Amino acid sequence: MAHNTKVEIAPGVEISTMGIGAATFGGLFTSMSDSDASDVVKSAFAHGINYFDTAPHYGKGSSERRLGALLNAYPRNSYILSSKIGRLLVPTTQGADPDFLDADPTVERLFDYSAQGVERSLKDSLERLGLDSIDIVFVHDPDNHADVAIKEAYPALAKMRDQGIVKAIGIGMNQSAIPTRFVQETDIDIVLLAGRYTLLDQSGAKDLLPAALAKGVSVLAAGVYNSGILANPVKGATYDYAPASDEIVARAKMISDFLQEQGVSLSRAALQYPLRHPAVKALLVGSRSAAEVDANVAAFNDVVPDSVWDALDELLARK
Repeated sequence: MAHNTKVEIAPGVEISTMGIGAATFGGLFTSMSDSDASDVVKSAFAHGINYFDTAPHYGKGSSERRLGALLNAYPRNSYILSSKIGRLLVPTTQGADPDFLDADPTVERLFDYSAQGVERSLKDSLERLGLDSIDIVFVHDPDNHADVAIKEAYPALAKMRDQGIVKAIGIGMNQSAIPTRFVQETDIDIVLLAGRYTLLDQSGAKDLLPAALAKGVSVLAAGVYNSGILANPVKGATYDYAPASDEIVARAKMISDFLQEQGVSLSRAALQYPLRHPAVKALLVGSRSAAEVDANVAAFNDVVPDSVWDALDELLARK
């Protein structure tokens, strides 16, 4: 399966197996120039990548604005776009954000998973994007709001799907327990799972992936590098959006050293690993430059031999 192979993740929704995650467009950890953002989108289209994901959370709207302005140059039927609900952006005078260096300083995030919050969030996102439609909408990070998200946000999104306002709905989180509830208790199409089915963390395989596979819910894997360490396992690397512990760095280095002995780079294995599970249909990868898009495409398409996976599985089971 190549990076640009199209897969159906919901009725009538086909995306490339590799998509572009646009948290970087909001300046996640590092500021990103407009020219680099433009180059990422151009490179994605040149490689046949047609799926882009953003959220109000990313740079407090700056990711949506940047991505929308760039996508406006392309025919609307040439790409699939997803964004998220759950965080409204409201005016503030103290809007600095240490995690997103390109964040809008005039607004702050307000959690809201009510039906009215869903409608307002989608309306605001469309305005920031400068587009008439969003194909996929995810409930974003309802870690402390699961019940209201299921009782209010989900029905509001399901109604929008039924009315044809959006093509597909789902949930996007950095954990697997609440998405598993959504799979079991609702009729969502897609789960966007970040960092919970990677070379370092397979916790999603315990509950979410079997549940999704049984119900026919598509899983998209994000955070395949666990926010950085699986791209470069050195002291000071980030793991799940925070500095990695010495233990995590050591484990990542162990995996990297083993793979190098097999002639496989860590980034190559990290990109391909999630798609080994039949519930995972595609993956999202963040990029800060056209060169990173090129490198990710090359690493994804350089297939890791089954013998290496078998040996790695044995190593991970022992350690």
